Amino acid sequence: MQPCGPTALIPSESFMPSSQTRSSLPPIESIESVLAGLGAAGYIASRPIATAIYIAQHLQKPILVEGPAGVGKTELAKSVASWLALPLIRMQCYEGLDEAKALYEWKYGKQLLYTQILREKVGTVIGETDDLASAIRRLDAFGDIFFSKTFLEPRPLLRALEQPQGAVLLIDEIDKSDQEFEAFLLELLSDYQVSIPEIGSITAAVAPLVLLTSNSTRDLGDALKRRCLHLHIGFPDEKLEARIIASRVPGIEARLLAQLVSFVQQLRALDLKKQPSVSESIDWARVLVLLHASVLEEQTVRDTLNVLLKFESDIDAARGHVAHLTQKAQQAVAMEG
Repeated sequence: MQPCGPTALIPSESFMPSSQTRSSLPPIESIESVLAGLGAAGYIASRPIATAIYIAQHLQKPILVEGPAGVGKTELAKSVASWLALPLIRMQCYEGLDEAKALYEWKYGKQLLYTQILREKVGTVIGETDDLASAIRRLDAFGDIFFSKTFLEPRPLLRALEQPQGAVLLIDEIDKSDQEFEAFLLELLSDYQVSIPEIGSITAAVAPLVLLTSNSTRDLGDALKRRCLHLHIGFPDEKLEARIIASRVPGIEARLLAQLVSFVQQLRALDLKKQPSVSESIDWARVLVLLHASVLEEQTVRDTLNVLLKFESDIDAARGHVAHLTQKAQQAVAMEG
């Protein structure tokens, strides 16, 4: 469609989705290549995580990534986008989210401006028509211009479908949205297309790689789960957590790292309102390096518990165990050494 300006009004053709068959991203060679690629992007992935990414890309299936907050669900999407050199399009979910914020909205100000232009040029548009029916037919040719692609403001879902080389679409914390919005997503997740009443169906030229994250604050519908591969990311074991922290906190001493991980693993076994996540373990490691710690000491742990634990009740509950857990972490590392 040619642009319209103050001196000309040109009837608009209706926007039509591409008739080409939807293509996919270049195939990932192997699960090992996923592990290596994510590692190069700074994400230390387990084999189940790498397998899920490999399958999702080949089958063009979205992944529903569940697990507690802070275990790397959002970071996974960012790292996949970085590794594959694709744009990351993120949609943060919240209660009350609707298609106007997620899919598209009309540029009302621009529509209003063009309406004024049409009003001023109505004589030129109608021309020397002989009767009312002819005038209406000429005006009708301009009717669709106000609900065409020119006046459409794409939001994250539509932007992801429009990327010519594909994209990584992150639908973050889907469990915070309403069930109505969850149902709205089904068409996108099934066929990588969306329907806009005034325009029709818009299909992705290249299917995006879609990751949905959930902290499991509510149960998601069966229809949504059927359309997705399921991936649960829990707290890592000691070896994996040590690798993750070492990759994010370069220069941390090996003994301090081992004691830190042992302490955090034990701390998670306590009855806490919120267990420390991997992101908080990383923050704690950075704090200990900042304090020039070379080993884990009881007083340092007490002084920095607020980095690991986010509720005062949890800090109070953990204080009585600090001496014991610190000693056990030191002994465990000494025995390994």
